[in-house]
Amino acid sequence: MSLVEITRGAGPLVLGLPHTGTDIPSDCMARLNDRGRAIADTDWHIHRLYGGLVGEVTTVRTTVHRYVIDVNRDPSGVSLYPGQNTTDLCPLTDFDGHPLYQPGQEPDAAETARRRALYHAPYHAALAAELDRVHAQHGFAILYDCHSIRSLIPFLFDGTLPDFNIGTNDGITCDARIATAVQHICAAAEGYTWVVNGRFKGGWTTRHYGRPGEGLHAIQMELAQSTYMHETPPWEFADDHAARLRPHLMSILETLSDWRP
Repeated sequence: MSLVEITRGAGPLVLGLPHTGTDIPSDCMARLNDRGRAIADTDWHIHRLYGGLVGEVTTVRTTVHRYVIDVNRDPSGVSLYPGQNTTDLCPLTDFDGHPLYQPGQEPDAAETARRRALYHAPYHAALAAELDRVHAQHGFAILYDCHSIRSLIPFLFDGTLPDFNIGTNDGITCDARIATAVQHICAAAEGYTWVVNGRFKGGWTTRHYGRPGEGLHAIQMELAQSTYMHETPPWEFADDHAARLRPHLMSILETLSDWRP
């Protein structure tokens, strides 16, 4: 099983794909209950949705499912959203708050550390290496972290999630002009809703790598899955919805690829 897939481009833009993987090693699969094995909380089809939108872009994707370990969580286990419902580094519940493991099979501290070394660390080693390569070539790099989630999840947030959820950790992780450019594209997209630093402000990836003072810019896009797919099993790609969304995503990626400090 290949843990990390990398496509190298010559441009300054790097796409992170931390939650599209569906692979679960057999030892982890044996611990999960039926709900866990259903892997409902996947960023379904995101690599397909963004595929081919812009040239000379670098992509870094893990094939491992987030139920094994969430590579977009702080490896120390510290919550990204204190006081709010969320999921852990090794999630014990799904996005609806239901247990993922058979009783007594939840990962303990030693198992979490093992998974962190096997799956979390290699993804970030690869991502950091690509950002360093791009930065060395251009003098800066932009990380665009690609995510999606169901538009209605009462356990995590009230009401319906906006279509475009832009996260910069309250403006810390990238040059303000980058966030403004993405915001303007989303605002101009007829029929779509958007928010900046709403329920999703950017995960650990965005917060860890976003150091604009060093020429490393990071921005997260959390898409409502209703914009491009069916939000119920079997989680099918919706070609008509995606065809309407993709030009706006292309505009975002082209703008970021052309951006210069």
